[in-house]
Amino acid sequence: MTERAALEGRLVDADARLLFGARYGHFTSMQVRDRRVRGLDLHVERLEAANAELFGVPLDRAAVLASIRAALGDDVRDATVRVYVVEDGRPRVVAVCVPPCEAPARPQSVKPVAYQRFLPHIKQASGMMQVHVRRQVQREGFDEALLTTGDGLISEGAITNLGGFAGGRLVWPDAPMLHGTTMRLLERMDVPQERRPLRPADLAGFDQVFLCNSWGVWPVGRVGDVALPQDGALMARLIDYYDRIVSDPLD
Repeated sequence: MTERAALEGRLVDADARLLFGARYGHFTSMQVRDRRVRGLDLHVERLEAANAELFGVPLDRAAVLASIRAALGDDVRDATVRVYVVEDGRPRVVAVCVPPCEAPARPQSVKPVAYQRFLPHIKQASGMMQVHVRRQVQREGFDEALLTTGDGLISEGAITNLGGFAGGRLVWPDAPMLHGTTMRLLERMDVPQERRPLRPADLAGFDQVFLCNSWGVWPVGRVGDVALPQDGALMARLIDYYDRIVSDPLD
């Protein structure tokens, strides 16, 4: 039988079934600006590690870069690009190009939610539960879900990592999480850093709490019903460091 795929009643290329039907796989999401990406090697390293764990085979780096370039075409210079590696008899690379995303301009509110992802260190291709949790808190007026372990320790946001400044140190949660690419870039900042167990109530004692992902870095203004301190100088220093990171060319 000939393989076919349809989208809202319209036949599309049969290979598009990978986007509709893939349930087993992993991905990374990056922001492309002027056909350059911050931490491109870190994105590829993430895909390589997940590929080895999930599929037991090396990642085809050339296919990753070729897929990104093909998704951008010759005319797109700024975009959000998601690179998936999904199973279709064998691991296959799929790159999707959508409009670019920017970090929010205002301090965000987060709501703690007791939820832990399976294999949290892997960015999984099927992220329905994270999307569901985030949409639930957004319906309640929050911007992001703050995922916590069963005993109340902060791990990560639904689509972000959380960090903060306290006592002159950059502090990250010590709990199972996705070690995000932007987090890894910020860990290179020349400032004392540590990981330690954190609970939502601890954040009120921080000088500045922030979220980060491929969009950038932005402040957290409230956790639950508790307003958090804001230090504009600290945030400006962090954002300036991030903005100065040299991006890697795709061409």
